Amino acid sequence: MLDSIKEVYENVFLVYIESLYNNPFLFVMSILDIIIVAFLLYALFKMFKGTRTWQLLKGILFLILATFISDILKLKILNYILSSIMTYGVFMLIVIFQPELRRALEQLGTNKFSKYFEVDDEVNRKIKENIYKIAIAAMELSKTGTGALIVIEKDIKIKDIISTGIVMNSEISPQLLVNIFEPKTPLHDGAVVISNHKIAAAACMLPLADDKDIARELGTRHRAAIGISKESDSIVVVVSEETGKVSIAKDGTLIADVREDVLKKILIKNLIVEHKKTKIQSKKVEHSNTDN
Repeated sequence: MLDSIKEVYENVFLVYIESLYNNPFLFVMSILDIIIVAFLLYALFKMFKGTRTWQLLKGILFLILATFISDILKLKILNYILSSIMTYGVFMLIVIFQPELRRALEQLGTNKFSKYFEVDDEVNRKIKENIYKIAIAAMELSKTGTGALIVIEKDIKIKDIISTGIVMNSEISPQLLVNIFEPKTPLHDGAVVISNHKIAAAACMLPLADDKDIARELGTRHRAAIGISKESDSIVVVVSEETGKVSIAKDGTLIADVREDVLKKILIKNLIVEHKKTKIQSKKVEHSNTDN
């Protein structure tokens, strides 16, 4: 084993270091290559941390390390089994984790970088107003034990979901949201989708989560909330018809039985876009005030 490591060190590592020393341009491009790879790994880490896919990635990393170690130690049978799993397991993972992979690709296609350059304070004010309206409606529905499902679209567009319902394109108000979910009314069955600061549609059909580990006591409404939050980055507010409890679904997980203040905090944290430049400017103002 030590001989193999020494051979790799002398024939690969030292040769590569020598080539970098003799070619400064290659050295610069290698540094750029490392920076790009580090950025991509960090972006993937942020994207998948805390999700079911994160557990999958840790399992894949373990398999890669185990395969590498078994090859170095010349454990031929174990190495053959692990290599076979690595080869054919990719196709199985694509089938099993198709929703997560689709969501990741959709997130890569969204224009997230614009958030770091310019954010209109007026837009954030509008979002915050809508959050308070949604929270008021959720609590009113909770008091009467009226089931509700409110999907708030973020970066990944869900026009296919909106097209399954009745198009409204209405301003958000607590009264309208409460009336939509009133039992025995035409639009009460299904989900409301909020897009571009408006109620885009009502009575929308959502994909159901089919995970084995979802609690059996969760009904169709909660499964639908988890389902759409797995396939997109939408935030979903759920009101249980049986218990009247308010829950939030995000990133394929359910935060159950939240109070009004917690509901507002979670929505603000996930929907309000903080402008870094604004933060820096505010700090400068604070420093100048203290100096004076």
